[in-house]
Amino acid sequence: MAFKPLMPLDEAWSRLQLVAEQHVKAAGDAGLPRETVPSFDALGRVLAQEVVSTVDVPPLDNSAMDGYAVRVAEAGTALPQVQRIAAGQVGAALPRAACARIFTGAPVPEGADAVVMQEQAAVGDDGRVSFSQPILAGQNIRRRGEDIAAGQAVLSTGLRLGPAALGVAASVGAEDLSVFRRPRVGVLTTGSELVMPGQPLPHGAIYNSNRHTLRGLVQATGAQGSDLGVVPDDLEATRMALREAARHQDLVITSGGVSVGEEDHLRAAVLAEGGLDFWALAIKPGKPFVLGWLNRDDGSRALYMGLPGNPVASFVTFLLLVRPVLGVLAGEAWTLPKALPLRADFSWAKPDKRREFLRARLNDQGGLSLFPHQGSGVLTSAAWAGGLVDLHPGQTVAAGDTVPFVPLAQWLQPSGTQSQG
Repeated sequence: MAFKPLMPLDEAWSRLQLVAEQHVKAAGDAGLPRETVPSFDALGRVLAQEVVSTVDVPPLDNSAMDGYAVRVAEAGTALPQVQRIAAGQVGAALPRAACARIFTGAPVPEGADAVVMQEQAAVGDDGRVSFSQPILAGQNIRRRGEDIAAGQAVLSTGLRLGPAALGVAASVGAEDLSVFRRPRVGVLTTGSELVMPGQPLPHGAIYNSNRHTLRGLVQATGAQGSDLGVVPDDLEATRMALREAARHQDLVITSGGVSVGEEDHLRAAVLAEGGLDFWALAIKPGKPFVLGWLNRDDGSRALYMGLPGNPVASFVTFLLLVRPVLGVLAGEAWTLPKALPLRADFSWAKPDKRREFLRARLNDQGGLSLFPHQGSGVLTSAAWAGGLVDLHPGQTVAAGDTVPFVPLAQWLQPSGTQSQG
């Protein structure tokens, strides 16, 4: 078998973006499937239609704090309090030479042009209110439409909805939102040696950590994940599992079996059921990675991504390669995480010829600490880490160097880098 050179990560990203965007276009003029969901339940979903406000927010001038509504020109003398206005109430017009007790969020009465905070007011024995500080016109008043004007587009198509964005939708009265359907992702793990926790562990077997990790990663991106079980190391069984998965999933993910060993059947199975786009990347961990497709009976395709079997390599390749594709399938623009320049409080004197991703986390001194064991089978390094240090081929690190660090939260929180909130 002739081996192709390992593909650099930047080239793989470009190819993945093209494949993901072409897959979306292949859905036809309607594009990605859409559905309507209550705005109360839309966290992590991607908007399929912009949200336009039909109201001003706030709808009336209102008080920014508890205090007294006054006319600035009259506030130099003690004023009688003539009314009390709570949030949700609309007071009467403010008479001349008087003030109104007002609370945060309550509409400012007609005639008042400032609100004085209660800490700057004193009530005399005669019930009159005097003020201890100079008063400026407009102070402590939130103006009608100050946040949002009626007719204003407040949330854009393609936005992944975070908590603040849901609050914005609610503030303009959006009961329901049009969103893209969540990508359907099927997860298959391979290997006759794998058993589930709680089952007896025969000699030579291992517990199936990838099944748990990948399912959790899919859920953490907001996709609709399906656990498709374990496939034994058998070509026909693997083909059958892939064929069935393609019928119901937008993307099929597997772990293990994508190398070239005699018991690694996934590559041959994918070629029989669809095709391969590229195979093997110049990254560490994660070299044995496969991108391809699986044919359906109706002539359409499901995307296929084969991840390495080593737990850390599976974890890292999901973040680097699967996560951006899931964003496109969910309706977002193609987005890659942005690295932060941080100080390395470690040294790395054994560079690799591949681009390498080290598990690290921020320490109390504001620098990065490195997990002591960086092997691709050491899953505790991923559980401990706060992110990945991105080292280019041949790069060494001395303590005190600035290195690029990508926090895991950029990949895993449903409200990603494109989110408002």
